[in-house]
Amino acid sequence: MNIPANLKYTKDHEWVKIEGDVATVGITDFAQKELGDIVYVEVETLDQTLDKDEVFGTVEAVKTVSDLFLPLSGEIVEFNEALETAPETVNTDAYGDGWMIKVKIANMDEVSELLDSEQYKELIGA
Repeated sequence: MNIPANLKYTKDHEWVKIEGDVATVGITDFAQKELGDIVYVEVETLDQTLDKDEVFGTVEAVKTVSDLFLPLSGEIVEFNEALETAPETVNTDAYGDGWMIKVKIANMDEVSELLDSEQYKELIGA
């Protein structure tokens, strides 16, 4: 199981990479394996400001559709448009080219509420 130590995580299986006041967000390797083959990623919240834990989009796999929850309050400033034509990238490169959105963080204090890699490993029993 791939759980990079340099990222933060949520209990909803999103990963977060923080660079300055911008967070890149995707779903974890564990989540993509649980979902199976991803066939569609939908994010209709580009340029919207949402609160932490609000739904920012959905990911559709062969077996199910799952909501995507925003790990930090802020404005969604970018969507990985490559996922429109190649959603399977989330399966093959969850922590790289399979990223989903970038968020301009509104409240840096919320970062401390995220899990580190060891806490996430405990959560999923890895």
